[in-house]
Amino acid sequence: MTTTYLDRILAAHREVAAADTRALAPLVEQAARMPSTRGFRAALAASEGLAVIAEVKRRSPSKGPLAADLDPAVMAAAYAVGGAACLSVLTDEMFFGGSATDLALARDACTLPVLRKDFTVSALDVVDARLMRADAVLLIVAALDGGELGELLDLAHDLGLDALVEIHDEAELERAVDAGADLVGVNQRDLVTFALDTARAVRMAPQMPPGVVRVAESGIAGPVDAAALRAAGYHAVLVGEALVTSGSPAAAAAAVAALRAC
Repeated sequence: MTTTYLDRILAAHREVAAADTRALAPLVEQAARMPSTRGFRAALAASEGLAVIAEVKRRSPSKGPLAADLDPAVMAAAYAVGGAACLSVLTDEMFFGGSATDLALARDACTLPVLRKDFTVSALDVVDARLMRADAVLLIVAALDGGELGELLDLAHDLGLDALVEIHDEAELERAVDAGADLVGVNQRDLVTFALDTARAVRMAPQMPPGVVRVAESGIAGPVDAAALRAAGYHAVLVGEALVTSGSPAAAAAAVAALRAC
């Protein structure tokens, strides 16, 4: 059987999680005492038109370095000026070159709510997101087995975190809704092959129940893509590569503004 990108990433993260001997209870208590979050889901739901989640992303496992020397603070400030509703910051170091430091620098540079973009596989991952002052955590349905999705979603909500629950197809949407997800992202990138299917989000939108804030992820190259997703019923788009590779924080901010205007 061929080993996929997702297989390698999840195996690495589960190995780290298995070796983590920290006691959960005192960390949960510490996280529960943290200041209130900024309201990631609320910011998307309240945005006029199509909200933009602008991503701070250094590299990709499939494409390699995108902007290895980017300054998260400068990028975050530019995104805020450009009209982004929220930020997404990669904290995976092994495959994406991110870090908790990137998240802290980005969050301190603006007032936007911040998603910790990582491969969450354990309760300690959720707690760590809260302790690093993230406002939301990513839960990928394809990465979580059995009752893990519901347990981690409940923990996130208990700690005041929003959870972007990422799906790829109808079966995963059903699992997300059954677990209680109220913020669902459709990733147009296949996490097995990393190939893009730009029709996937449009196909999935009408199947989402009322009350779910809908986010389209990956493959959004510009205003034309964003307009199609808005027409399909999405509240927000998560855009990374198109902004990060635009060449400068000013250009990235302009791209975000163009997308938001669709």
